[in-house]
Amino acid sequence: MSINGILNVFKPSGKTSFDVVSFVRRLSGERRVGHAGTLDPAATGVLPVCLGQGTRVIEFMSGAPKTYSAQIELGIVTDTYDATGKVIQECNPSFVTKEDVENALESFCGPIQQIPPMYSAIKHHGKRLYQLARLGIDIPRKPREVHIFRAQLLAWCPPVFTVEVECSSGTYIRSLAHDIGLTLGCGACLKTLIRLVCGPFDVSQAITLTGLEEAFHNGYWESFLYPIDEVLLNWDAIVVDEIHEEAIIHGRSIPLEELSCHSSDSQSDHCRVYSTKGDLLAVLCWREDENLWHPDKVFSSAANLAEGLQD
Repeated sequence: MSINGILNVFKPSGKTSFDVVSFVRRLSGERRVGHAGTLDPAATGVLPVCLGQGTRVIEFMSGAPKTYSAQIELGIVTDTYDATGKVIQECNPSFVTKEDVENALESFCGPIQQIPPMYSAIKHHGKRLYQLARLGIDIPRKPREVHIFRAQLLAWCPPVFTVEVECSSGTYIRSLAHDIGLTLGCGACLKTLIRLVCGPFDVSQAITLTGLEEAFHNGYWESFLYPIDEVLLNWDAIVVDEIHEEAIIHGRSIPLEELSCHSSDSQSDHCRVYSTKGDLLAVLCWREDENLWHPDKVFSSAANLAEGLQD
C-alpha cells in the first residue's frame, strides 16, 4: 500500500539529508521518498520528508521561508565557512562589542546579495562545487538575492554569539556568518545550526529518527504523517462538483467564469481543489494568457474518483 503524506523529521547531526530519506524509505517500504530543503550534515532540526504522492509537492515547499538558530564564532575563518572546515585565518575578536554585532545583524536585514559558499551542492558543469573545492579548485560564484526577514541576537558570550534568523529559501547561513565576520573585521564562522521552522513545520513537533523507528515498529506512525495539503494551506481552496472533477482529472482547463477564486487580491497563481467528499483532487495553475485554471498536479486519489465517475 502506498503511503502518501509528509513527515516532520528532526535531522540529527552527522547525518546527511539523503541518509534520513534512505532511513524513512527503509522503515516505510515506500519507494517514492524525498526531502524538502537540504540541511548540511553538521546541522540539525526540521527536515520535511515527503512520501508517495507527497513527493509531488516538494517543488511548492522549496520557496517556503525558514527560521534557524545559529551559533557564530568570531575570530575564526574556515574554508567551509563553518566549524567542520579547515581554519584558514584567525584573529583576536576582543575589540568587537555586543552593539557591533547587533548593528551588523541589522545591516543584513532585508534583500541582500549573497555569494554561495564554495562548499555547497550547487552544480558547475555537472560537478558539485564541494567536489571541486575538495580538489582545491575555486570557482567564481555569482551573488544571489536572498531575503533576511529577521536576525535577532539571542545570546552574547564572546567570542560566540547566538542569533535567530528568519530568511527566504536559498539563504546560506554559513555565508551569512562569514559575511558578518567580514563586516566586523575579525572574521567568523558558523559553529552550530538548528533549523527551527521550514514552511508550516516547527521543530517542537519534529520526530526523531529513534521515535520514528519505534512508531513504525509499533504501528502508530500514521499519527506523525501530515496530509499532502499541509504545505498548500496558504493557497485559495475550491470545492468542485462532479462535472468539474472529471474535467480536472482528465487535464482539462477550467474557464474563469466557472472557477472564480482568482482575483486581483490573490496571493498566488496556484490553488488547491477538493471534491465534494473532501478529497484533494489537484493543484491548479492560473494561466493569465488563456484566462484559465489549468491542472498542474493531479493526485492519485483523483484517479480513483475518475473510475467512480465512469461507472
